[in-house]
Amino acid sequence: MGSRQSTGGGVSDPEDVDVNQQEDDPILYTPAVGEAQLSARAVITGILLGAVVSAMNIYFGLRTGWSIGGSLIAAILGYSLFHVIAPEKPFTRLETNIAQTAGSAAGSMTSTAGLLACIPAMTMLGHELTTMQLYMWTAAVAWIGVFFAVPLRRQMVLVERLHFPTGMATASTIMAMFASGKDALVKARVLLWAAVIAGAFTLAKHFFPVLEMPPLATWWPVAALTVPAAYGFKLLISPMMLGAGVLIGMRVAASLLAGAVFSWGILAPWVEQQGWVEGPTFSYSAGARGWILWVGVAIMVADAMTQLGMSWRTIINTFRGTANGGELQDSSNEKIPNKWWLLGLLASTIFTAVVAKTVFDVSPMLTVLAILLSSVLAAIAVRSTGETDINPVGGMGKVTQLVYGGVAPGAMITNLMAAGITGAGASQAADMMQDLKTGHMLGASPRKQFIAQLLGIGGGVVICVPVYQLFTSAYEVGGDRLPAPAAHAWKAMAELLTKGMDAMPHNAIYGVLGGVAFGIAIPLLRRALHRLHRSGLLLSGYVYRRAAVCNLETSRTKAGRDARVCHCIRTNRRRRTNGRRQRHSDPTGRWSRPRLE
Repeated sequence: MGSRQSTGGGVSDPEDVDVNQQEDDPILYTPAVGEAQLSARAVITGILLGAVVSAMNIYFGLRTGWSIGGSLIAAILGYSLFHVIAPEKPFTRLETNIAQTAGSAAGSMTSTAGLLACIPAMTMLGHELTTMQLYMWTAAVAWIGVFFAVPLRRQMVLVERLHFPTGMATASTIMAMFASGKDALVKARVLLWAAVIAGAFTLAKHFFPVLEMPPLATWWPVAALTVPAAYGFKLLISPMMLGAGVLIGMRVAASLLAGAVFSWGILAPWVEQQGWVEGPTFSYSAGARGWILWVGVAIMVADAMTQLGMSWRTIINTFRGTANGGELQDSSNEKIPNKWWLLGLLASTIFTAVVAKTVFDVSPMLTVLAILLSSVLAAIAVRSTGETDINPVGGMGKVTQLVYGGVAPGAMITNLMAAGITGAGASQAADMMQDLKTGHMLGASPRKQFIAQLLGIGGGVVICVPVYQLFTSAYEVGGDRLPAPAAHAWKAMAELLTKGMDAMPHNAIYGVLGGVAFGIAIPLLRRALHRLHRSGLLLSGYVYRRAAVCNLETSRTKAGRDARVCHCIRTNRRRRTNGRRQRHSDPTGRWSRPRLE
């Protein structure tokens, strides 16, 4: 999804494009004079599609702890809708960009408002929020990250030209759709048919639950089925989980499978055998489920902190800034005025402080501190997203919880909601920067995208609260239907920092220590293996290049041979100095350096 790909429409021939321009900061399209951009139809379409993504994310996120961005969904369906309608005034590339901007803004409100983490954690702690309180909180934190993103755009997008893979993929998809409308319609048709089939199956299993989870252990009561079933290993037929597996890929899916097998197939039975828990297996308060929860939390926190520490160069570069690469200037009338984001940030800060005090009794000074911390961590999250396409919202929240464990000890509500503010800033800032990257590649107006983002967020605020309440009124938060794994992790962290070791089950400290060790070891091992793999590729590339040079030496005259060898040596030196992971071709195009992804 984040891979760079060639597109048609507004792209020059690859042979005529500068390599650095093509790989680092491709400008795919030059808009026509007066081309439609910030139109009502584009914004409304984006908000409606974003509302669908937001509703999907609430159920999906409370089941799995993840959320999915809506940029590509809004871009593909928005384009396809107007391609089918065929209005008298064609839907333009820039309008498609505005639709995906508003759509991703509305869709991301699920994560921004904390509806997958801090809010359900509050519910599990016994603090129910009214509809008005939820709306107040959601509106208070909704726009903070957008105002953080604006001053970062110049450095991240224009000066350093970070990739922001999802933003680049969205821009490439928009260009490809307008170059070949037939392909876009095929993709949209597949999306719609998949939705129809998934909806029909979901409706059917509501009346016939056996369709979703066939009771194999009851039908065939053999030990090979009944024993695993006692620890939750059952067949689940779910279109939603099938789609999630397609999206997350093999590596993440394999990690989830390994974690399930270890925790429920090995650790839970062993804890029960040791007599460390006495309640039902799936009880959080007295069973194995509550014990292994702490192992999972320890792994998540240790992994997040280790990766944050390993990204020290990214953190330093965030605040030091660099000037490698010329800056591309915006036209003077299309830049986002400083007063817009400064006044917006001031208003959001005041509103958030008032809401936090009114609803959660959080001191205004602690709220301001959380916003200041959020500005720092949001900058780190934006850079991480630009470099890796991973937004470490969970890690940013854990950092805040650790800080507030010292600043406000014993204040569990303050701990959770301060982390919610930080998560909101990181989530929305990174989402905004992906959209700005897409717009930059398409020659769009940053000012118009900023307005579309604000409007999309407003639409998301209106939609996400009633949808969240609809699901939580129908199913128990933290129960079998909505297990809310992310919320459990946030809740456990807050309890540990406020109650100390008393918050953990008997002997769970051993599981926590093991989880911390594992959480630290995995990122270090992954880094070591990556470097080993990269070294192997570089070595094979070096051998390949030397073999190419030798072949050239045997097939040319001495004068041509010497000139060729000198050219290869100079080229290799430039590659090593440049340090960029991109393909370089020699003038004859007979060999190329292996590409490192």
